[in-house]
Amino acid sequence: MSQASVEAPTKLKSPGPFSRFERMVALRYLRSRRSDSFISIIAGFSFVGIALGVAVLIIVMSVMNGFRAELLGKILGLNGHIVVQGANGELENFDAVAGRVKAVPGVTRVTPIIDGEVLASGRTGNTGALIRGLRREDLMALDAVSRTLTDNQQAEWLPDLPGVGSQAPRTQEERDKIAAANVLNRFEGENAIIIGAGMADRLGVQVGDSIRLTSPNGPQTPFGITPRFKAYKVVGLFQMGMSEYDSRIVFMPLEEAQAYFNLDVNNAVTGLEVMVADPEQVDRLRTPIIEAVGPERVLDWKQLNNSFFSALEVERNVMFLILTLIILVAALNIVSGLIMFVKDKGQDIAILRTMGASSGAVMRIFFIAGASIGVFGTLGGVILGTVFCDNIESLRQALQNMTGMTIFDPTVYFLSRLPAKMNPHEVIAVVLMSLGISFAATLYPAWRAARLDPVEALRYE
Repeated sequence: MSQASVEAPTKLKSPGPFSRFERMVALRYLRSRRSDSFISIIAGFSFVGIALGVAVLIIVMSVMNGFRAELLGKILGLNGHIVVQGANGELENFDAVAGRVKAVPGVTRVTPIIDGEVLASGRTGNTGALIRGLRREDLMALDAVSRTLTDNQQAEWLPDLPGVGSQAPRTQEERDKIAAANVLNRFEGENAIIIGAGMADRLGVQVGDSIRLTSPNGPQTPFGITPRFKAYKVVGLFQMGMSEYDSRIVFMPLEEAQAYFNLDVNNAVTGLEVMVADPEQVDRLRTPIIEAVGPERVLDWKQLNNSFFSALEVERNVMFLILTLIILVAALNIVSGLIMFVKDKGQDIAILRTMGASSGAVMRIFFIAGASIGVFGTLGGVILGTVFCDNIESLRQALQNMTGMTIFDPTVYFLSRLPAKMNPHEVIAVVLMSLGISFAATLYPAWRAARLDPVEALRYE
């Protein structure tokens, strides 16, 4: 037999990392048996802890995102993105100033307004109120308000009203549009006002009733400034879903507000509210608007609400760090459970080593066992958190009905419903963080298993 005909022995190929054999042994170790049921209970608690930690983190972050988005939408839905105020509290020749501001690229709408504090008195009490004087077409442009207008009466179908079609109403949306158009049609004259539903409840008034508004800044007399009293008829209600606005704002026609606050002498307003195409880019528009208005005071929504939204951001970051500790505690349970598991399976590890399993294979087996808890726990937490966020308002109402407690008080949190807005980037960050902590928790126990000496493990067996 020639040397060329002698074939070299075939070299066995390595099954590679995370082979079928390693996965089979790891999953077999995770199954509960009577001899190591205590370790399996620890693994179960680790799974539940990671799932709850991930779910709670997703829910809390989503609620805070929804809370910020809802508040920002309500605030920017009623107030301007940029506010131009008169240097001495009054802005004269405001139409000319508004024209210059509207010519700035990026500005979509400019609304002259009059703001003033008053005392509103009704049948059942008094409350502080903020009068907001503006023109009817500007009120119509405020979708956050105009789409919620109602007169709580049988809507009269008038095809010539703005926003109303020529066909008779069929759906609730069409009827609401007609009711809003009726309210806007009556929003004119010397004694017409629109108030929030919360204020109407507090004062005990309905559409058609009158309330008395009292301002400390009345006419100048020889004896000084006297308060101004005047009764106004409620022609409509609005309900934005933000209790701070629904219980405090009073809309009044601009010309009447000028007369009420003695601004009609100089044909002045207290400011201009500027709407821009992108509210997040107001910083770059402030400079051209300042150049257009001159010495007047220009503020954007970030400056006006800086402390409020900064507090929300700080609270959000702190909650993220605190709730991350839940996942960290669950990961520590994985460490303790696997260390006990390695000690309990010392004989099995030694047998695997004597049968040819490398130390790397043993390390991967225990890594798979620990990482599986983290992976499935994270997956369960994402599912639980997503389902909870999608039904959070229904769950809140059900829990509130069962316990009889007010879980989300609108007077405290400003909103009438509990919001939740999931951010995909934040969910991915939570998942990666949970998996990273879980994988890191398995490294030391897996390394201990790989370093186990089979001779020492079998010496007394």
